[in-house]
Amino acid sequence: MDKTTMPIISVPAKQGFTLMITLSVLAVVIALSMVLLGYFTKVKEDASMTKALIQANVYYADVVTELKKIGGAQKVYDKYPSFRSEDGRFSLAMTCRPLSSGVNINWLGMDGKEGKQHLFAVAQSLFDTLAQSYTLEDPSRLLEMILQEIASGQKFIKQEQSRLMQKNGIISYQQFSDIIARYEMETDDQKVAQIPWKSYFSFYDKAERININYSSAALISFLFDIELQTVREWKAMTKEKPTLQTFVENNGGNYNEKKKLFKDKNALGESRCSVRFGEGYRFTFDYIEGEAKYFEFFGKN
Repeated sequence: MDKTTMPIISVPAKQGFTLMITLSVLAVVIALSMVLLGYFTKVKEDASMTKALIQANVYYADVVTELKKIGGAQKVYDKYPSFRSEDGRFSLAMTCRPLSSGVNINWLGMDGKEGKQHLFAVAQSLFDTLAQSYTLEDPSRLLEMILQEIASGQKFIKQEQSRLMQKNGIISYQQFSDIIARYEMETDDQKVAQIPWKSYFSFYDKAERININYSSAALISFLFDIELQTVREWKAMTKEKPTLQTFVENNGGNYNEKKKLFKDKNALGESRCSVRFGEGYRFTFDYIEGEAKYFEFFGKN
């Protein structure tokens, strides 16, 4: 009896299944690599930030020492001192500006306070003028929000590697700009963002006088009711420039009426200094009555 020979059947390899497993493993490897790369990048950034913070503290001490030697931060207003190494690998630049070159926004909360009524009057008049000039939709609501912030006194500001201080009113433009943003969102009044608030107001809670020598042309125009272009031309003068008092009186203004609002020109100033160094790192500090305070490191920005 003949034996039947069974045919040999070859089974093809499951290439599709194998390829799918390979791609899946490869995807996992790539994903893990991306995670690890991100981790190492973060570690490197943190190390750079820590190094920059240490450098910032050293530069802060050096800068403050030099400011004390020359008589204060007001000595470098409008001078913008800077330094760059010969090989160009390092640079440092500093600017200092008065904290009180405008009408203190906190004066809006001084209505009824003994001896402060003149401060409230000028702040309220300025607010009303701006609200009318820019036709704000609901200036009463904006003023209410500002007064609520001034009166709060219970909130705290905290930033990494910065001061921790109790708010006593509005102490920074950033804080004020948050109020503006909330008002705009609530009322859909986009005109509020068009007002150059920093040209008119300052945001230093303790200021009770204006450093008028560094005030904007817009504020001087408002205070003395002089045409803005005329003030700009006076500020641009470099030769034989009359004093502010002479300029105001020559243009029909009453300087003595507002004089008590202004700082004595020989008084120690309250300044905020900003220092940039390295690859875009920055720190700030306030220089008040001969002392440096409130160091803040912001990293790259």
